[in-house]
Amino acid sequence: MDMLDPEVDLDVPAEAEELKAAGSRPPPVNSDYLPLPWKGRLGYACLCTYLRNSNPPVFSSRTCRIASILENRHPLKDPAQPPHPTKNRPDRDQSPDIARGEAYVQALGLANVRDTIKMLRWNDRYGIRFMRLSSEMFPFASHLEYGYRLAPFASEVLAELGQVAAELGHRVSVHPGQFTQLGSPRREVIENSIRDLEYHAELLSLLNLPTQQDRDAVMILHMGGSFGDKPATLKRFEEVYKTISKDIKKRLVLENDDVNWTVHDLLPVCEKLNIPLVLDYHHHNINFDADKIREGTLDIMSLYSRIKATWTKKGITQKMHYSEPTPSAITKMQRRKHNPRVQMLPPCDPAMDLMIEAKDKEQAVFDLMRTYKLPGFEKINEVIPHTRPSPAEDGLDMGGPEGRVYWPPGMEHWLRPEKRIVKRKTENGTPGPKKRTRAKTKVMMAESEEELVIQAKPARKKASKTRAKKS
Repeated sequence: MDMLDPEVDLDVPAEAEELKAAGSRPPPVNSDYLPLPWKGRLGYACLCTYLRNSNPPVFSSRTCRIASILENRHPLKDPAQPPHPTKNRPDRDQSPDIARGEAYVQALGLANVRDTIKMLRWNDRYGIRFMRLSSEMFPFASHLEYGYRLAPFASEVLAELGQVAAELGHRVSVHPGQFTQLGSPRREVIENSIRDLEYHAELLSLLNLPTQQDRDAVMILHMGGSFGDKPATLKRFEEVYKTISKDIKKRLVLENDDVNWTVHDLLPVCEKLNIPLVLDYHHHNINFDADKIREGTLDIMSLYSRIKATWTKKGITQKMHYSEPTPSAITKMQRRKHNPRVQMLPPCDPAMDLMIEAKDKEQAVFDLMRTYKLPGFEKINEVIPHTRPSPAEDGLDMGGPEGRVYWPPGMEHWLRPEKRIVKRKTENGTPGPKKRTRAKTKVMMAESEEELVIQAKPARKKASKTRAKKS
């Protein structure tokens, strides 16, 4: 199964045969129904671009390498002083302690949870009440050798996160990664997958949410690879599903994907095993059963009642996923890449929850709110380029009294300080030579020839000839 991060800045080349096949693709047939007035919750996944670019940054994916865990098993050279990357590092000459290394990685997780609390409060200010929690919140928690339970060390801070979500009426969910596959033919993959699901289930359980919010805190899972035999893969999935814990079963939700598993493939097994099915519109438009329905949002609506029943049977508020391909996408591979924003609301139940899976995260939600004048849109105003409102409220940049948190498409650099001016002169007053900088930095002479303008230049990612594999 080809792996392609749908939100990465990656130009996917197209072969002649792919272009020819794409040219013969029938146009999609879409419904003109709009779910207005909107009564549900719009959400985004894991990261708030506005807060990620604040100072200090607010985010929930702090992580490390296993080598760092091993290094931090050793005490600091000067235990009386705080750690420092050069002046006070772990002393490898002293005896290691496994608990010390574990405490190091757990501290990263606690910081991630505290920042997630900040994100929920920020979201609430601007009418966003649905968020996917980062699976990276607790680094290596489900690792076979370096993993750890979240209780008791994280119980208190997770309960605080749950209390905030409960008070604000927010929905949270998680989406374990692509390597978590319960239908794999490899026993090692199955064991790793179950361990990962147990970690996610514990995380959600420790939130101590009220009954309905706890029920709505689901774990979205892809079936994964088909391994050349879909019936055999489904059979393995069913057998494994019977053995997993009740904590996992009550939260597990299956999602159609854009390579192997269509809605028609998954709906029967979801109905059989009492598993909710989340419809991903973007995946469906790329991968669907062409013998039964056409591409687009119209024909899939004939399955809405069956899909909804998989949710109502368990008393869970239904959710769907929505994203759009980039405008220039032609081939199937190119269409898998998500557009940074979305232009439309899909023809769904206006009372359900909708996860917007777009690279620009909360900004994509803001675009929909502004386009359709959804509740709270009037609070959202455009940022002043390279300027942050001051002061921050409760230590958190809320966008100031005018709510300046929206940046137009392509203008994310407006969230960061303006490019720095560095004055450099030689002893005789003439401009000095250009200074060699790191690979991602571009150095240019200023107009006065007495200043250097150092401007960050993002690294350009190139598509591999072989293309990465996606499960």
